[in-house]
Amino acid sequence: MGAASEAEYLEISVTERLNPVQLCQSLNAALPPGIDVVDVVEAGAGALAERLEVSDWVIELPGMSEAEVTGAVQAFLAHSAVDVQRMTKSGQRTFDAREPVLRLAVSAGQRGGHQACAILRMVVRHTTPAVRPDDVLTALHAVAGLTPPVPPKVTRLAQGPLEQEGGTVGDPLAHDRLRDGDAVAAPPRER
Repeated sequence: MGAASEAEYLEISVTERLNPVQLCQSLNAALPPGIDVVDVVEAGAGALAERLEVSDWVIELPGMSEAEVTGAVQAFLAHSAVDVQRMTKSGQRTFDAREPVLRLAVSAGQRGGHQACAILRMVVRHTTPAVRPDDVLTALHAVAGLTPPVPPKVTRLAQGPLEQEGGTVGDPLAHDRLRDGDAVAAPPRER
């Protein structure tokens, strides 16, 4: 299962100070269609990777109703651990897919304007090995027999620091946006 993402980050080093807006425009002019640089900020102290603690994922399950998926989600959340297996670079690994899932909810939606589509929304802590959306789907199958009839559509909506209030994903570039003590607003993002 592949995944789309609206929240990928890249750190680059330059040999001279550049205007972030102009750099963003230059990068977008050089990239192929469909890959867009949304924002460029000058990095402050600290590693970006350390600020990427959690991801917010949405999984569309076409052909499945909210009711079908709700029971599986409840069964998954009732467990303190759900082991899954996946092939990694170092061979077959068994790991817990439950503990890193901080929030998991299901809602009803439609795909293509008419087909029933259950929608999973989850916030997952970054761990080693990483617990991916397909691992959570494997765990849902293990605890409740959930088997999507067609491949799901998976999209990462955000990644960043965990906001303790509400368990949401914060802006990993927030501290880099601070200039001269004044907050610089992030550019609007289309979803």
